[in-house]
Amino acid sequence: MNLRDDFFKKLIKEVEDFAKIDIFREERAGKPEAVFGEGKSLEELVKIIEAYVKEKGRVLVTRVKKEHLEELKKRFGNARINERARTVIVGDIPQPFAKVAVLSAGTSDIAVAEEACETLIFLGIEPLKFYDVGVAGIHRLLEPLKKCMEEGVVAIIVVAGMEGALPSVVAGLVDVPVIGVPTSIGYGTSLKGFTALFSMLSSCSSGLAVVNIDNGFGAAVFASLIARVAKRGESK
Repeated sequence: MNLRDDFFKKLIKEVEDFAKIDIFREERAGKPEAVFGEGKSLEELVKIIEAYVKEKGRVLVTRVKKEHLEELKKRFGNARINERARTVIVGDIPQPFAKVAVLSAGTSDIAVAEEACETLIFLGIEPLKFYDVGVAGIHRLLEPLKKCMEEGVVAIIVVAGMEGALPSVVAGLVDVPVIGVPTSIGYGTSLKGFTALFSMLSSCSSGLAVVNIDNGFGAAVFASLIARVAKRGESK
């Protein structure tokens, strides 16, 4: 083995022949690697989780099959399980260093919002949750936005299906970054989230970034990077 091979071997932890863990992603890119649960067998998940915990002390698993959640509870007794979000956190959870608000337009959007919240918690961010505050009853939004400003959130994640209007409204009212998450919730012409996605991408409001359909995880990671940069600026 040459020096180059030895160097890369230390960066990557192989789990048998089915997984390669990016050990130093958090140190390199400011965000840890997470495990995407869909398509993985229970035994593959267990072995990957065990390898992560051994190397890094903790791990986040997203999109876990419901039938696997119960088994992972048994295998990892100290795990934090969120059945609605379909997430599992094994290992230590850091103390929060910032706050991010998570708004859902409807109750049906909560599963994606909860994925965002669990990811924020794993990344050391305190989520402030405000659910079912969509534009069909716009008056419901006023108190949550007031609370967001009082609590000094560094970003707001807005999860919405149907026509996806809520992120545009929020971005037009606040002075912090807004991250829109379109969901696949809605009737026929919602096109499984594409209508909400196109609506958010076409927003007239500035200061709105948009992630992929149902991607609560990606929104939370983006928000955590905003929080890290804000914290870095405060320490100077």
